Amino acid sequence: MQNNLFEAVKTNGVSFLIAIAVFALLYYLARKRVGFGTRVLIGLGLGLVVGIVLQNLDLEAKGASTFGSIYVSLIRMLVIPLVFILVLNSISRLSNLESLRTIGVKTFTWFLGTTGIASLIGLIIALLFNPGSGIQQTVPEGFEAREVPTFSQVILDLIPSNPIQQAAEGKVVPLLIFALFLAVAIIKLGAKKPETVRPVRELVESLAQVLHQVVKFVIRLTPYGVFGLITGVAARYGWETLRDLGNVIVTSYVALILHFVLVFGGLVFFVAKVNPLRFFKKIYPTITVAFTTRSSYATLPVNLEVITKRLHVSDRIASFVAPLGASVNFNGCGGIWPAIVAVFTAQVYGISLSVTDYVVLVLVSIISSIGVAGVPGPATISTTVVLTALGLPLEGMAIVAGVEALIDMGRTAVNATGTTVTALLVANAEGEFDREAFNRDDEEADIALGQA
Repeated sequence: MQNNLFEAVKTNGVSFLIAIAVFALLYYLARKRVGFGTRVLIGLGLGLVVGIVLQNLDLEAKGASTFGSIYVSLIRMLVIPLVFILVLNSISRLSNLESLRTIGVKTFTWFLGTTGIASLIGLIIALLFNPGSGIQQTVPEGFEAREVPTFSQVILDLIPSNPIQQAAEGKVVPLLIFALFLAVAIIKLGAKKPETVRPVRELVESLAQVLHQVVKFVIRLTPYGVFGLITGVAARYGWETLRDLGNVIVTSYVALILHFVLVFGGLVFFVAKVNPLRFFKKIYPTITVAFTTRSSYATLPVNLEVITKRLHVSDRIASFVAPLGASVNFNGCGGIWPAIVAVFTAQVYGISLSVTDYVVLVLVSIISSIGVAGVPGPATISTTVVLTALGLPLEGMAIVAGVEALIDMGRTAVNATGTTVTALLVANAEGEFDREAFNRDDEEADIALGQA
């Protein structure tokens, strides 16, 4: 028993001690008013180093990863109330329903358009890199493909039947639709009897401000949470896993980076007409949190702050686009990844794909990105739909399961960035983007984001 206790202290105690030392350093940097984004990057770098060291010493990273899990839990705590209140607040403040239609059409056009381009990029890069070359047809024992929901079931799952129960179950899309119904009712009634809805609007706006303050409290913990999360990931995956499926990882990240730079950078430069380097510098807190948490919902509170405080997009546009993007916008999960897995599976099993198959692949990726909204594991569902549409064996997903978590980090970063880009484009088109404030130095906004 004493030996077991000693081993437990050895494996977990070292991780806890290192985590405490790193947290002390990050706290010291915060007291010295080092920029929030800089501290997040320092936490990320230290997490990589500590995780690799612990993995080489055959020690667990449970101590550090526990802090990361606490951080993610605190952020998830905010998602449901934040989505409901902010969507309700942003839409109910519109003067008429025509404004809602205009913003909605522009938002969905960018979401679906960029997903289609992402699928095309993933397809081209996969054909160039041949990620399935040299991989044997082996399927991990016990693997079961996730069942693809029928079209009617997808529609039913999106419709709110019991908003309170669905909120408790973490179903965001039905809550969005419920908030939309309430907001439209407020707009319609407000046009006839403004005094009737004024107390409701004031209450919702007050709740939104209180939630923003709570978000600021949680965001302060981001450097610590990022360190804990990335330490756990770095310590969990050894070089053997990376070596066996290295080509899949390289192919995925090349496609993700190309989409990130060419598509997002191009839209920011040519459509919004702002400096892409300045834009990416401003949003890297969103990128970092998305990369480490692997959750668009967990990134939502940070993304809202970045869009409004650093990009200087209006609250009205940010509160509409950001929550919707966390549920619908899957450039990485629904565009790039299914295309790469489809080509990979076809190569592994010696199945030829035609030009028609490639067209179907892109179209199905766009459609499935809508259908998986609110479904757990959107990348798995989207990939299952694409493989099924092309008649490819679903076992192809099992082969890449060992490294999917590593790739999911990049996929989520692309998803969250796509939402941020769309918010900028829609705000620019609606005249609700403060270009002058965007071009100013970020020091004050950076400090406010991390220390408010």
